Amino acid sequence: MAGAAGFGVATLAAGCSGKAGSVALPLAADEQRRLIAGMKPPKRARPLVAIVADNRGAETTDLMIPQAVLTRSGLVDVTVIAPTDATIAMMPALSIEPQDTLAGFDKAHPDGADYVIVPAYRHDDREGPIVAWIRQQAASRATIIGICEGAKVLGRAGLLDGRMATTHWYAIDGLMRAHPAMRYARDRRYVVDRGVVTTTGVTASFPVSLALVEAIGGKEHAEKLAAQLGVSGYDAAHDSRELHLNAGWVWQLVSNSAAVWGHETIGIPVADGVDGIALALTADAWSRTYRSKALALTSQATVLTADGLKLTTGGRSARETDLTRSLDPAIPPASQLDRALEAIAARYGRGTAGFVALQLEFPWR
Repeated sequence: MAGAAGFGVATLAAGCSGKAGSVALPLAADEQRRLIAGMKPPKRARPLVAIVADNRGAETTDLMIPQAVLTRSGLVDVTVIAPTDATIAMMPALSIEPQDTLAGFDKAHPDGADYVIVPAYRHDDREGPIVAWIRQQAASRATIIGICEGAKVLGRAGLLDGRMATTHWYAIDGLMRAHPAMRYARDRRYVVDRGVVTTTGVTASFPVSLALVEAIGGKEHAEKLAAQLGVSGYDAAHDSRELHLNAGWVWQLVSNSAAVWGHETIGIPVADGVDGIALALTADAWSRTYRSKALALTSQATVLTADGLKLTTGGRSARETDLTRSLDPAIPPASQLDRALEAIAARYGRGTAGFVALQLEFPWR
């Protein structure tokens, strides 16, 4: 998966293209209002949100940002669930413990969730417990939200046929081939169509989460939270024109992968109360350089984030790392990504930082 776990050299070269659209499609105010209206709570006054992960691998930012943003909104109850109670191995970095299982959630909430959020997964299963569970939740009137390549899972559940949708730029062609009845919405950060929401790559988790906050609690509430997080705007407007592979990006990946002696382990110090947004963005970025891999640095076996996620860290020491990168509590959590990219540029060059931003579908120059 491009958005989830990065590119492979062979698939990257095969997908290399210099094509891009000529004009970005503008977003009208009434279209944005319709998108928000389409995400209104379908059941409860205080909605229940289930973020469903695959224990074998779920994208770090796709999962941790919606969990943190929605928890901080104070408007909803959020739980992270998985097929089993085993550790969720996130990708490209970090691990967490699920807060419930699919079966446990169903027993506790027989009426189902109001919203189901599906991050990108490491494995693209045609069937299985998650796909069946998503179908069940959709049938019970839950709004289903696929973050990044989580759209693939929605497609497996039969929710994309006949609907407008989007996904990570690298995966859209494959998604359209798999679901020819799906209609691609170009230049939209997120798309809402009859109870199904899909987004573009990784960092779209911010705007879609804030749009959901507006749908539940109003525009003023969402804008106040966005300002606290350091997010300047969250509408669906998006420019897809520059999101494509070219020979320069392929060369960047190949040269970074070939620098065997220059691969590093980056330690990020964490403790109970760590900001999950800041941690997710920093770990995700440093683990996409093809020169480095990030890990949570602590003597504790587990750490609880400020928003209630239990990180499984294993108790790692600084001796296991080549470089330590501390989070900066003085800047808003969303700004940690810019900070990480600048640090990556200083260490590995701006080409590497730009390639990380491309994978995250994040506008950065």
